[in-house]
Amino acid sequence: MNERFAKDSGPGQEQFLHVLDRDEAERRFRSAIDLAPRGIETIALDAALGRVLAADVTSPVDVPSFDRANVDGFAVVAEDTFGASEEVPRCTSLAEEVIHTGIVPATVVRAGVAVSIATGGMMPRGADAVVMVEHADVSPAEAGHYDSTDVATGFSRTHTLRIGRAVTAGSGVSFAGTDITAGETVLRRGQILTSRDTGVLAAIGVASVDVWRKPIVAILSTGDEIIAPGQPMQPARIYDSNAQVLADAVRELGGQPHRLGIVPDGADALRAKVQEAIEIADIVLLSGGTSKGAGDISYRVVAELSDPGIVAHGVALKPGKPICLAATRGRPVVVLPGFPTSAIFTFHEFVAPVLSAMAGRMHDVGATVQARLAVRVNSEIGRTEYLLVGLVAATDDIVSDNVVSGFSRTQGLVAYPMGQGSGSVTTFSRADGFTTIDRHEEIVAAGTMVDVQLLGRELQLADLVVIGSHCIGLDYLLGELEKEGVRPKFMAVGSLAGLDAARRGECDIAGIHLLDPESGEYNVPFLTPALELIPGYGRLQGVVFRKGDPRFEGRSAEDAIAAATADESCVMVNRNPGSGTRALIDRLLAGARPAGYAVQPRNHNAVAAAVVQGRAEWGVTLDRVARGAGLGFIPVQHEQYDFVAPTARIQRPAVKAFRVRLSDPKTRDALARLGMKV
Repeated sequence: MNERFAKDSGPGQEQFLHVLDRDEAERRFRSAIDLAPRGIETIALDAALGRVLAADVTSPVDVPSFDRANVDGFAVVAEDTFGASEEVPRCTSLAEEVIHTGIVPATVVRAGVAVSIATGGMMPRGADAVVMVEHADVSPAEAGHYDSTDVATGFSRTHTLRIGRAVTAGSGVSFAGTDITAGETVLRRGQILTSRDTGVLAAIGVASVDVWRKPIVAILSTGDEIIAPGQPMQPARIYDSNAQVLADAVRELGGQPHRLGIVPDGADALRAKVQEAIEIADIVLLSGGTSKGAGDISYRVVAELSDPGIVAHGVALKPGKPICLAATRGRPVVVLPGFPTSAIFTFHEFVAPVLSAMAGRMHDVGATVQARLAVRVNSEIGRTEYLLVGLVAATDDIVSDNVVSGFSRTQGLVAYPMGQGSGSVTTFSRADGFTTIDRHEEIVAAGTMVDVQLLGRELQLADLVVIGSHCIGLDYLLGELEKEGVRPKFMAVGSLAGLDAARRGECDIAGIHLLDPESGEYNVPFLTPALELIPGYGRLQGVVFRKGDPRFEGRSAEDAIAAATADESCVMVNRNPGSGTRALIDRLLAGARPAGYAVQPRNHNAVAAAVVQGRAEWGVTLDRVARGAGLGFIPVQHEQYDFVAPTARIQRPAVKAFRVRLSDPKTRDALARLGMKV
């Protein structure tokens, strides 16, 4: 398949010659592999939970296997109770036998005779109903009555049963086979065994079951930059998160992961590992090395496979364009992109359905809900884009039980793009679902209704939705609320976007720090009659830098920024548009655009990290964040960080809980320790 690639103008690089449509890539991939389940194995019942049945299960017995009493009481002939009431009870004689569970009764019940029976006891011959113990009284028989020995049973009847409520035939009884009949199919092939199913199997006496063998999935991480979790972090290295998430995703889908570790960039070592994986596994997954860079060797090694080898390298997807799909001996060999979101998404798109089929399972496609897109989205023509989104409920349609399925009322859902890129580790885990943007669409307008496929079986809507500016004080508050059982969702979109979300009723609370230039007042001038202010706390923003830098050390903010902007080698780290910090930065720069201006992280900690790691020389963040990172700090402005809530949501329990927590003296003390001005 090497003819599928052509040389790039750059030395030592290759490029994708033919990027395929997603459906065509999947068709080629599936036609080259064996999708049949991997074979049958018999396992003990106590190991069957979560496994997939390989054959129907029929019951060898009736359940129950005998007529059984459902209540404590007295086994009777129902006709003997007709007309009974508390005022005018019906009377029968009471046999001496007491029928406990696990014994075969000796008494034969005829008209005029009753016998005491426990719940679960075997019904005596002749009885067709049970009178509950609370609806009958036992007393000694009157002299001369019921004192002879019953010829049929040999039991002396010396007591009278007074019945105060009539029963019908079958009352209080489960007859043999009413639950399960011998020969009945109780579980069917392809069923994933739950605890309820294993209980059924135990009830019919099954001690072992035939299940499909779990497909073995070999997982290889590649790249000189990859290190295993637990090792000390080193410059230019990243921890191997893909192997862990892929292994657990394989387990969730009924497969057996086999991790083969991290292979540095080197064709010989990788070739040996790939051959080892092919010998032991049903599916081979590589993570990384599938793009066109000179150091990307995974697809070059996979290109050496035949029968047929690579069937698609480059698919018109976003994220996931560089995925490489191959097969050998009917076994899939897939090189997933190295970026976490791309790797996870393409795994679920191409590998998960194949793995489910090999495990004998139906592929579980998430439910779909409709939502209104919160903001305009630009997409790339020619590539189908899968846009990961977080979902919130609008004011006019708050779902009271916080659980939405594909069949519930969802007209009030609003979709916010997660938008942190394919390199994000957290985007996929925090998203509620994704919407598909057709490859012919370039712009999807805000307010457009879109279909969102959920990533889980259910959408668990948050109790408290917070949208707006990031703050370490807010992080603390939400953490405290979680301890109280309030489930929060926070989206860092900046003060302006948070304010807009609150105005549209798309959040419970927005965190903002917006200065009105005319009045010099924070936040209050931006309120509308539909919004209510929740006073927060003060913060100190300033310029951060590495200590000892003469361009900043001992200078005022104005002088430091002038020196920084005059030096082309002095790189800044910015903040995202719409944030209050970005507005402050733009005022300080007064139109200047120094190197690094286009780098726009969404929170204060990311700014400090960029300076600490030397990716930038300066930025603007909070004093507490700067001190925690060991950076120099030049104060610029005291500001007020407040919260606004839609009036329509102010009485929601989670909003009330937030206000109570915010006003608590212990909380105020904790915020003060974080550097907030309370």
